[in-house]
Amino acid sequence: MTLEMVTPLRGLVYRLVVAVDVEGYSKLDALDQSLVQSRLSDVLDVAARKAGLDRDLWYRQVRGDGELAVLPPDADAAWVVAHFTEQLAEALADLRRAGTPLRLRVAMHCGPLTAGAFGLVGDAPIVTCRLLDAKVVRDALAATDDDLVLAISQQLHDDVVRTRFHELDPTRFRSTRFRVKSRPYSGYVCTGAPRLGWTNG
Repeated sequence: MTLEMVTPLRGLVYRLVVAVDVEGYSKLDALDQSLVQSRLSDVLDVAARKAGLDRDLWYRQVRGDGELAVLPPDADAAWVVAHFTEQLAEALADLRRAGTPLRLRVAMHCGPLTAGAFGLVGDAPIVTCRLLDAKVVRDALAATDDDLVLAISQQLHDDVVRTRFHELDPTRFRSTRFRVKSRPYSGYVCTGAPRLGWTNG
């Protein structure tokens, strides 16, 4: 998928950005990478559909082992954090039961961005990708039996998770700080889905 095949962005906008990345992708051979990409695409489609979201309306930038997506301006950030993440965790649990497990890091942040000649530009995609690639987030996924770890920015936590809308459970998130290229970042990490009472069943 190329940038031209997804919903265009015009001008500077303020949007929710979602990034996903598959654990251990680079260690796979070409055939397994292809299979993983297909499973990832299916899982994202299923999770979005069950959460009532239309991925055809997302501006999507494919990363090989993942995706960087900008959601529409009317996206309910609390709903996405709560329900899309939960449906994603449940779809991953289904894959594990089927014997084809997939483990994901997911990152989310709201902020300014626009489309450039080679992809998204602006603070929002940078912060989202820094969260996604942070060692603390990679370590959190490596240390859990869950197949999903969610990292969100400090701002998204303060503005969305703390509201407890859609049964978001702030106690499932733990604070984290890290530094990349001399710039400090702060956010929150959640293993599994972030809704009240969720268990990986």
